Amino acid sequence: MEASMKRLLVYSHDTYGIGNIRRMLAICGHLLEVIPDLSILLITGSPVIHRLRLPGSLDYIKLPGLTRTGRGEYSTRYLNADLGGAIQLRSDLILAAVANFRPDLLLVDKKPLGVKGELAAALKYRDAELPATRLALVLRDILDSPEAIISNWERNGHYDAIRRFYDQVLILGEKNVFDPVSEYRFPSEVIDKTVFCGYLRKSVGTLPQDEIRNWGNGGNWGNGGNGGNERRKIVLVTAGGGQDGYHVIENYLKAIRKAPLAPGSLALQSLVVCGPEMPREQRLKLQEQAEGVPHLQFFAFTLEMESFIASADVVIAMAGYNTVCEILSLNKRAIVIPRVRPTEEQRIRAERMSRLGLFKTIHPDELTPERLLVCLNDSLADEGENFPSLNLNALPVVAERVKALLGISGCLDWKNINKNE
Repeated sequence: MEASMKRLLVYSHDTYGIGNIRRMLAICGHLLEVIPDLSILLITGSPVIHRLRLPGSLDYIKLPGLTRTGRGEYSTRYLNADLGGAIQLRSDLILAAVANFRPDLLLVDKKPLGVKGELAAALKYRDAELPATRLALVLRDILDSPEAIISNWERNGHYDAIRRFYDQVLILGEKNVFDPVSEYRFPSEVIDKTVFCGYLRKSVGTLPQDEIRNWGNGGNWGNGGNGGNERRKIVLVTAGGGQDGYHVIENYLKAIRKAPLAPGSLALQSLVVCGPEMPREQRLKLQEQAEGVPHLQFFAFTLEMESFIASADVVIAMAGYNTVCEILSLNKRAIVIPRVRPTEEQRIRAERMSRLGLFKTIHPDELTPERLLVCLNDSLADEGENFPSLNLNALPVVAERVKALLGISGCLDWKNINKNE
């Protein structure tokens, strides 16, 4: 590799859903756009990495898959191996990548020591053999409830790992929504390394909105064309990765079946996206339920989620970080049904942002077709566009921090800019 080329190694453990890998790929894509001569090697456990749109100048190593079975509990996804053996194999692969790629910077997503400590060997190797390699930890706005995180991080030595190994902690959030520094009781040495970057701004996507709004035969949708109806509204229903989003889509399909379209009424057109990790049996069941519903397009998965959101009048979704950032970036009215088990990340995010007036939320234990329909009608009737604003400038802020860690001249002073703001 050329001496002038900067090498970035990115770790994303990816044991549940596609949120972590999508977030890190967004960061990688932006870094490749703004930093010349940057080479990125991604280490990921994502089972769908091959289906995602990858930026150029990025390669990846696929770790043996794990799946989350509970809060802090995992099992192997595919291998006929015990968890300990799978973690050891993953750890060895990570160590080999660090030793051979010799990165200038290691960017770690969410877990300071990796899943079940699988990063520990690589971090110790870096200390002994690659002292010039810098380390940064990337945290989304909310990880879990304060009680769960404080207990987990103290028990597993995560605070100590940040003190010992990391140069920076980059938080992809805003203090007025959730302040992990105080909520998670960061020690002073960790606070000194922490920077609030804001949320990730998402693009409008690549598909023209007019094309999406006029899908179907002759510009009509599904089982009852509505081309040319200026009163039509598009509702996007997305289950994120889809592993636990069945109930969201099922309740929506039941809701719109309870409200058949009358002649001359407001026409609803539905985009329904299950997500790549929804179990096949559940997806087929939903697809069967969707048959015969007028003006509905059904997708197992799409790479054009930003385009779909940009085209929608109302979004019904879970409260994953990426989905929420897409909704906020595109100023969309939304109804959010968060995951509440086994972790409380989505519930906290939905409640905090709902209080700020950013969207409506329904607790999943209170979700019914009737309640969803009431919220949907309210959202469709609300034509206001004055949404509260959040800081969505995480990508350029992260890029400046990465440049500083890579020793690239002309970057901002990360120690003094946006520090804990």
